[in-house]
Amino acid sequence: MRLRAYITHTPDELGNAFPPDCVEALGRLADLVHNRQRDTQSGAELAKAAEGCQIIIAHRSVPGLASTFEIAPQLVAFMRSAVDVSTIDIDAASKHGILVTRAAAGFSDAVAELGVALMLDLARGISRYSRAQSISAMPIRLGLQLRGRTLGIVGFGRIGRRLAEIALALGMRVVAYDPHPVETTPSVEKLDLPGVLDISDFVVCLAAANTETAGLFGAAQFAAMKESAYFINLSRGILVDEDALANALDTHEIAGAALDVGLGADQRPTMRFHNRDNAVVTPHIGGVTAEARRYQAEDVVEQMARLVRGEIPQGAINGPFATRLIRLAETVERPPEL
Repeated sequence: MRLRAYITHTPDELGNAFPPDCVEALGRLADLVHNRQRDTQSGAELAKAAEGCQIIIAHRSVPGLASTFEIAPQLVAFMRSAVDVSTIDIDAASKHGILVTRAAAGFSDAVAELGVALMLDLARGISRYSRAQSISAMPIRLGLQLRGRTLGIVGFGRIGRRLAEIALALGMRVVAYDPHPVETTPSVEKLDLPGVLDISDFVVCLAAANTETAGLFGAAQFAAMKESAYFINLSRGILVDEDALANALDTHEIAGAALDVGLGADQRPTMRFHNRDNAVVTPHIGGVTAEARRYQAEDVVEQMARLVRGEIPQGAINGPFATRLIRLAETVERPPEL
């Protein structure tokens, strides 16, 4: 029997997530069943769409719910084609012997570069000017140069370190806070969170999203920032109290904000921050570049190949509980090239 895999991505999402040659590579490993709808599927609807498939390749917006796993007796693996697995019920998958995997993070450069772009946008008012209906009548405000300004990075992982490299090259001072022990360089000063907030001209949130960091930025943190400072969120919406941020913007407690993530659909910023003079909003595009797309797509192909070979792929989350994997070794036909 040849392996069958259901790809949850809508036609538009598929083009953004997988280059054509990667789709072809997946097709050599399995018979692909595509989502022809325009909506995100979940629960029983997803289970029905994937009926007869041993693998689901899931877009980042598609949740892996217990209500899917409970009625998908043929399902062997739920493969996230992104890094975030927070919307996957891993305990439920494990209970049913279903493997959960995620793609490797290949977007450090992409997210860091977006961070620089958003700093420049806030500093020079690029989006504000471009939204103006009459540019000739719009008053011109003095902008800021990044050189000599202080960048505060909250969450000093791979993306934070890359952002620091670029900022230092631009002549910025960089300070960082991370709740866990991390490597810093002599050029980056490690401070506690209040210390970072107190002196930074730009505060960029890159902290990991978990129960410990939920609500990390609230009223007290925005009050601790300089009135001339800007806040940028490139991590996850749950790290920010949206009411507190909206109030800080309304009362000019901070100069402005840029948000690539939020509490909206697909982790996008909510509408309350759109069309503000002191806010820049992008629709969760931090990792959406051709280079990052290829990196993750090729990783998904490699993980699929390992599954077909009877191996647990490198992105496995719950390998010891994936008892259904034996079915692939017993029943699935391997392509000749494997």
